[in-house]
Amino acid sequence: MSRIVALHAPSCPSLRQRLTSIDALRGLVILFMLLDHVRETFLLHRQVSDPMNVDTTEPVLFFSRTLAHLCAPVFVLLTGLSAYLYGEKHQGRRDTSAFLFKRGLFLVVLEFTLVNLAWTFQLPPSVIYLQVIWAIGVSMICLAGLVWLPRPVMLGLGLAIVAGHNLLDTLHFPVGSAMHVPWAILHDRGWIEVSEGLRLRTSYPVLPWIGVIAIGYCLGPWFSAGTLPARRQRNLLLTGVGALLGFVALRWLNSYGEAPWITGASDVQTVMSFFNITKYPPSLLFLALTLGLGLLLLRALERAGQRRWTTTLAVFGAAPMFFYLLHLYVLKVLYLISVALLGLNQGSHFGFDHVQAVWLTSVLLAVALYPAVRWFAQVKARRRDITWLKYL
Repeated sequence: MSRIVALHAPSCPSLRQRLTSIDALRGLVILFMLLDHVRETFLLHRQVSDPMNVDTTEPVLFFSRTLAHLCAPVFVLLTGLSAYLYGEKHQGRRDTSAFLFKRGLFLVVLEFTLVNLAWTFQLPPSVIYLQVIWAIGVSMICLAGLVWLPRPVMLGLGLAIVAGHNLLDTLHFPVGSAMHVPWAILHDRGWIEVSEGLRLRTSYPVLPWIGVIAIGYCLGPWFSAGTLPARRQRNLLLTGVGALLGFVALRWLNSYGEAPWITGASDVQTVMSFFNITKYPPSLLFLALTLGLGLLLLRALERAGQRRWTTTLAVFGAAPMFFYLLHLYVLKVLYLISVALLGLNQGSHFGFDHVQAVWLTSVLLAVALYPAVRWFAQVKARRRDITWLKYL
């Protein structure tokens, strides 16, 4: 485990701590993602809407789904941040732009092939779901162009997209119009008919995520080698708390970008309604809450230093794409085995009776998959001569 950390940052304790905190945060949200995907696999008969229906969703299921809301925003923010740090280690913006374009294209191809196959086990596919890997890939391709902008301009653009895209919520284009396809990709979650036998589902409209990745890139100087840890941690604290206060203020006013929250039949339902926010596409309030929490978690993980649990999380975060593909195929195989052995016990699905079983399964899978992820992270860090490994 310590070998992973050493390969990331060999000599300077502050540098090692800084980079381990980024991987540890990525690893933490990877485990939240695992929980959500176990839910989608073994609780498919109890799918939740977006935003969720507070009246019919039990609190433990609501909490599990809300916890997973951290995943995509933190992934995309850290992708932008990592792109800046990549540029620091290489030859500046030209190399960074080329790398972002190639890796973004690589992720888009992965979404259309291995990722979609893991979800559907269908060849040839009749539906391709354009989900988080697609959104990250397209955002990276866009960032490849944005890196040429001055940092203040990029930051202003990113903030404007995140804060202002909800003004476009009422804008829709009918099927057959020239703007239907580009708008479905950018902002309006929907279906794209490719042919009689193939449809695309734009599950993750990309416009808000482009704003998030730009903001992540602009946070890069906070993590430069010359920045004092105390200053970086102060910036993370102020920005994280500011985002959370902005969330509370806007949500309390019930005035922008979200369905209004209401006083429920119980205090728990009222709290659930207050935090019941929209992910597809992510609203301003969704991003203010999740990114605010993400920045505070990043600060906490850096302050925690080199501990066994942080370095364990960092192992998961050091090989995110490998883990993503591995856990999807493992879950699909486990589901098929469960159906073969136990049958369809929940109508047309096999599923657990309780959400607690989802949590237990997630813990067991995290433990079971850890050795493979650690092995791959070590290979990736050691074999710098294998170019394609850096795209995973």
